Amino acid sequence: MANDESWQQPGGSGSNPPAADPRRDGAAPPPYSAAQNWGPDQQFYPPTPPNPAPGQPYYPAQYGQNPYAQQYAQPGQYPGPVNVGQNPYAPDGWPAAGYPPGQPGGFAQAAWAPPPKPGLIPLRPLGFGTLLGAPFLTLKRNPKATFGSAVLVQAITVLVSLLVVGVVTFFVIGRITSAAPEDQDAVAAGGIVAILLASIVPFLVGLAATVFLQGVIVTEAARSTLGEKLTLRETWKATWPRLGHLLLWTLIASGALAVAVALIVSVVWLLVAQGDGFVAAGVVLAILAGLALLAAAVWLGIKLSVVPSVIVLERVRVPQAIRRSWRLTDGYFWRTLGIQYLIAFIVGTVSQIVVTPISLLYGIALGLVDPTSTTAEDWIAPALLYVGLIVVSLLVASVTSVVQSATIAFIYVDLRMRKEGLDLELIRFVEARQSGDTSVPDPYLVRADGWNTGSPWS
Repeated sequence: MANDESWQQPGGSGSNPPAADPRRDGAAPPPYSAAQNWGPDQQFYPPTPPNPAPGQPYYPAQYGQNPYAQQYAQPGQYPGPVNVGQNPYAPDGWPAAGYPPGQPGGFAQAAWAPPPKPGLIPLRPLGFGTLLGAPFLTLKRNPKATFGSAVLVQAITVLVSLLVVGVVTFFVIGRITSAAPEDQDAVAAGGIVAILLASIVPFLVGLAATVFLQGVIVTEAARSTLGEKLTLRETWKATWPRLGHLLLWTLIASGALAVAVALIVSVVWLLVAQGDGFVAAGVVLAILAGLALLAAAVWLGIKLSVVPSVIVLERVRVPQAIRRSWRLTDGYFWRTLGIQYLIAFIVGTVSQIVVTPISLLYGIALGLVDPTSTTAEDWIAPALLYVGLIVVSLLVASVTSVVQSATIAFIYVDLRMRKEGLDLELIRFVEARQSGDTSVPDPYLVRADGWNTGSPWS
């Protein structure tokens, strides 16, 4: 601002001109007096709070019109002006940083820059909001590789279930209707066993499909952090070699849970079979054991939740993946649990909002169709309604599976950023790739100890 001759000090009167400024003559003013809380010239400088922090304004905001306003450096050292080019009292030759040459206390404060974001997430430890939104953005960013894979996997599972169970059921019904009246009970019992055995096939197919889909989504989510956008074929090709390890891990986890449940049921059944007072003891044991099993399942499920991500991205076997997951989640149990269960609650609620009204409409529409007719033509409309319900359920299940699998992947990435500095390796890899340097190994395959397991596309 210009030097106004009518300027007066706060609380004063009249239009006395300001006293001569020693800086005009090139002389340094006296050092800042922390005891008096006044500037170099007590006649014109208003008081400031004691001991202002380095880098903060020398005077409060309400004195912004004071031509002597400066930027405080350190107590006892010469402060430089805030805006050198606009301060009429700044001598010629002062640097743009606001500190005169040769004076102590001058420092250039680097401007803050946001972390790089070459892909879906910023390359830094992720906040809670980012972890909540990234799984949904994965679905939006590359729908062909994510949603397309989920639809294909779900469709294959449904088709196998309809073919296998449907064919066996049709055969069993034909046998029952053609059997003699005295043999129908035995034929019906055998038919039920055949249907149960046939349902094992779609169960195994669905299990393999679900595990494979989780690996596909983990691959896509991890590569999206680097700005890569894989095709459906590339994600399947990168995940297929790890399917055996993923299935082995799933069978181990499911088998351990089944053994625990079978053990509890056996003990409770033995107590109840004793009769009398053992029945009450069996009921109490069943309740307590069920609660303990639930708590253990939740705890182990969270501690080992990133095992699939480790198997797919780090190319390790199941035992190493279990140890890695246990170490990565150490100290972040409640954070991991909260994110997983919150997203599961969100997608579950949305799924129910979509599917429940359609199921109700299906029941109402099925009742409006002539239910007493027995001709084949009368079952066309109910069959079409049922197919529509299956399609809607399939689409909703596809979205749910993609979001939940992506959640696990981003939790894994965040844990490695926090505990192993993966964000620095990701930045290094991105910068090297942008400069054409292909010698930097894949960051997900380089562990904290520097061990490289090879190329993800091998």
